[in-house]
Amino acid sequence: MGFLLDLVRRYSFAKRQTRFTRVVALISMFGMALGVMSLITVMSVMNGFAGELHGRILSLIPHGSIIASRGVIDDWVSVERLLQASPEVVGVSPYISETVLLQGWGRPKGGSLQGIDPKSEQTTTQLTNRIVRGDFSQINAPFSLVLGSGLARNLGVTVGDQVAVTLPKMAITPFGVFPRVKKLTVVAEFEVGAQLDGELGYVSLNTAQRLLGRTGVDGIKIQLADAQNSRRVWAGIEPKLAEGLSIRDWRDSQGSLFTAIAMEKFMIGLMLSVVIAVAAFNIISTLTMSVTEKRRDIAVLRVMGLSRQRVMMLFVGHGLYLGVLGIIAGAALGVA
Repeated sequence: MGFLLDLVRRYSFAKRQTRFTRVVALISMFGMALGVMSLITVMSVMNGFAGELHGRILSLIPHGSIIASRGVIDDWVSVERLLQASPEVVGVSPYISETVLLQGWGRPKGGSLQGIDPKSEQTTTQLTNRIVRGDFSQINAPFSLVLGSGLARNLGVTVGDQVAVTLPKMAITPFGVFPRVKKLTVVAEFEVGAQLDGELGYVSLNTAQRLLGRTGVDGIKIQLADAQNSRRVWAGIEPKLAEGLSIRDWRDSQGSLFTAIAMEKFMIGLMLSVVIAVAAFNIISTLTMSVTEKRRDIAVLRVMGLSRQRVMMLFVGHGLYLGVLGIIAGAALGVA
């Protein structure tokens, strides 16, 4: 075996080879290194992008929500107690959500208005850590509004300005029936670097109940210690809920985005694997030329008693030697 390994090393980069064969061998090795380096680098970038996007979106999207199939949840305090009894649940927060039309200095823009309890919201999302302008604590003031930075930019407003919010509720006046409009004051802006910045606004739970005329809540946000275990946790909690209540997982609202990213990663990995396969074919071409060039050496080795299997192992080892060197070099460059 030591004799074969010495021959493999000599056949791979020996000066007795023709210059063309040596150049093709080096190009094959560099092609393998380039393919491996590209695969590691691009997949690392994609993994980092997916992880960053996952973290940014889940900083405002809870791991799960209790929702009612009909109407609102009136006895939401008892549901909160049930959820808090689970050791996997680290935070719960009630909310009211409604689609509204907002009007600032710019053109009207549709968005989602969410009423939250500022204190319990800190246990389910990282909204307070995403504030870029203004004071989040001012949300407790009546008819105060916290906007996403993208939505505020589209409306042409900033902290201190007023936004006219058109609610999906009709007001009866002596002049007829009109949509109900209320002006809210922008007290803060948040930014997560995702599409949520352009479509979401927050008010206090009390303000939302007064605007929409509700006494209960639309749902309860749930934060878990580990979002990846959500399916297992919901399987244990859902049978204990009252009739008409169900759990919506974070994958139900954002799963399509992460599925698309996973498909993108798979396709990029597949295409880069094809690049590595092309480099492997180049190594096969190098072996073919080496066998043709070394016919006399093969005859001498056979006369000396080397079996056909050993001769085959010699040239397979030659190809593996080039491939392994290329993979090691590519992995080192890719990790760096």
